[in-house]
Amino acid sequence: MVVTEPEGEDMFDEEVIEEDRPRRAHRERSEGKSAKRTGISQFLREVRDEMRQVAWPTRTELINYTAVVLTTLVIMISLIFLLNFLYGKFILFLFHK
Repeated sequence: MVVTEPEGEDMFDEEVIEEDRPRRAHRERSEGKSAKRTGISQFLREVRDEMRQVAWPTRTELINYTAVVLTTLVIMISLIFLLNFLYGKFILFLFHK
């Protein structure tokens, strides 16, 4: 069976596939085209500008989030410890002479 392409339509004509972008950029650089890099001062300016756009939590939100994380952590550690202890006792009970 021969599959032919419709006339005038090339599936790779100007279509950019997302996962192909890094390889394409690498291929262009290796062909002699160099990507323009910014200096360290420009990079730090852009980082500062981006950090100003971050929605930082208030002190109250930060305390609440920290309490939720620590409470969840204590619950999960306790659960894992309890299950490990019980499974260990059960295995020792099964193989005890």
